[in-house]
Amino acid sequence: MDHQVDQIDRVIKNATKVMQDSQYQIYEILKAARDEAANLQYQMTELMEETARICDKVDELERKFRLARLRLTEVSRDFSKFSEEDSKNAYEKATQYQVELMIFREKENYLKTRRDDLVKRMRNVDASIEKAETIGSQMSVVLDYLSGDLTQVTRILESAKNRQLLGLQIILAQEEERKRIARDIHDGPAQSLANVVLRTEIVERMLSKQEFEVVQDEIVDLKSQLRGGLEEIRKVIFNLRPMTLDDLGLVPTLRKFVHDFEEKMKVKTMLEVKGQERRLKSAMEAAIFRLVQEMFTNAAKHADPSYVSCKLTYEENEVQLVVEDNGQGFNVESLESISKEQGHFGIIGMKERVKLLEGRMKIRSSREQGTQLSFFIPINVEKREE
Repeated sequence: MDHQVDQIDRVIKNATKVMQDSQYQIYEILKAARDEAANLQYQMTELMEETARICDKVDELERKFRLARLRLTEVSRDFSKFSEEDSKNAYEKATQYQVELMIFREKENYLKTRRDDLVKRMRNVDASIEKAETIGSQMSVVLDYLSGDLTQVTRILESAKNRQLLGLQIILAQEEERKRIARDIHDGPAQSLANVVLRTEIVERMLSKQEFEVVQDEIVDLKSQLRGGLEEIRKVIFNLRPMTLDDLGLVPTLRKFVHDFEEKMKVKTMLEVKGQERRLKSAMEAAIFRLVQEMFTNAAKHADPSYVSCKLTYEENEVQLVVEDNGQGFNVESLESISKEQGHFGIIGMKERVKLLEGRMKIRSSREQGTQLSFFIPINVEKREE
């Protein structure tokens, strides 16, 4: 046994060194990508300022060119009133403004092309940062496992392998969830607020020019964007912890989730509630909601269904939850091996969650015949902890 421990120790130390070296390289790549992102953001800020200046210049030249053409038309119409020198000056001035206007319009188009190019580069750099962060977080998790107590590692290797894989998957899922929340805030409310700031600057310029009709249109657009940003923030809050779960209870929260799921995923859904609806303990309602949320998400991600249903039944001593889809299905007997090979621990995680609730879980599925998951959760356990 000691010989085996020494061998495992040696393997783990070698693997740890390789992972640490790789992690350092990943951090270098991530740092370079972040520096590049900061540089591109600085270029974009300067470009937007230059674009605003050029646009103002184009507006000014268009106004001057319009006045010069009117002057040229007036001089050309009345030869008795204006001299040949007046005609020549009017023509030269109109031509000068026309040339300058063409030059600045070219500059404006060039700046717009540069802006589009910078946007593409920023998106590519953001994607590289996201990938590097994902790999870095996964390496950190693995290093934490490898750097742990060797006797603990040996005990884990000799006992429930499925639990260690599930634990690793949970930690990775937490990191992915944090990244998803950050990305949702960055792509949703943060972008909306940045756009609002830009539009308010436009409104400020229009006010200085006393173009009140344009200002009114911009304010209407601003109100619409602020409503959209508020809706994005509410979606983020709902995904974190639906406030309706505490305020209204489980069933209204499920109805909203099922409705939003159908609109977003374009999958027909149905929620059926039977029995005497009543409030449960907060932790139990949250656990049941997360079960439904995870089952619907797994079905959309892996089963490709056109229909997903949820039936919630309130019995005297238990709550019965049945979620069914008409998707691809799978072989129940090979579920554990499929989960390990493909890295999907959703159903295994749900089993562990139901065990904590002292409940039971049943799975019925077959290839191309859809899947049905049933949960039976007791609600009359007096000493159940939150």
